Amino acid sequence: MEVKKNSGEIVSYNRNKLISSLQNSGATREIAEQIIQEVEAQFYNGISSRQIFRIAFKKLKSYSKAHAARYNLKNGILKLGPAGFYFEKFIARIFELEEYQTITNVFLEGNCITHEIDLIVKKESHLAMIECKFHGSQEIKTDVKVPMYILSRFNDVKNKNYTVFTDNERLSKCWLVTNNKFTSEAIKFAECSDLLLLSWNYPEGNSLKDLVNKFHVYPITCLTTLSQAEKEILLVEEILTVHDFVHKRKHNSKLRLSQNRLKNVSKECTQLLNY
Repeated sequence: MEVKKNSGEIVSYNRNKLISSLQNSGATREIAEQIIQEVEAQFYNGISSRQIFRIAFKKLKSYSKAHAARYNLKNGILKLGPAGFYFEKFIARIFELEEYQTITNVFLEGNCITHEIDLIVKKESHLAMIECKFHGSQEIKTDVKVPMYILSRFNDVKNKNYTVFTDNERLSKCWLVTNNKFTSEAIKFAECSDLLLLSWNYPEGNSLKDLVNKFHVYPITCLTTLSQAEKEILLVEEILTVHDFVHKRKHNSKLRLSQNRLKNVSKECTQLLNY
């Protein structure tokens, strides 16, 4: 059976890949195979990968909402858009969990022009700038032009002293972060130029996906028990993560959830955080 990917590419259906993605969500092998049997009955030649995801997501949700939320992680991060403002704050949260000091949206005067930096982080004496490239569509990859552009900006500011966290600080590193993937040429250029990259699947073992699962810093937008409108209310209130929802109570009056719904949302959050 052939499957149409988001990019338009036609590939052969990979049953093992779907089983693996279901297991990565937390489902057992037995449950994953049972879901596969149920969803394959709805497949047809030329089905889109997006439609396969929707069918599998719906079935997984009937087994466990927390597993479905993990399965929905990439889409959840995608919904931190459309402009990427919340994505920058979300990335700052991840660096904070790695014991960095962080500050978003900083203006630095370079040798040539003034630059607005998405995020500046500091650990011990190391100061780094981070530029976030947010894509509102899963099929778009960050190509080589982006790290080339970011490197030129970094070169304009790296040899000057600034006061960000303390006096007389100098930038020593530069990161480029995206919610999707990098092209092979982008990775090759960054490695050659000493730029640090972070994407959905890179670097292997320490990617964005890996860090989210490591720290359980799940975006509020991956939850299955809240509507998109309710999630947007929470984002405005700086409730970016599931942890925020559990530990910050200022959202209660804004959402106006019934006791039963609040119980269901809290249950999903607790299961995610305790995974």
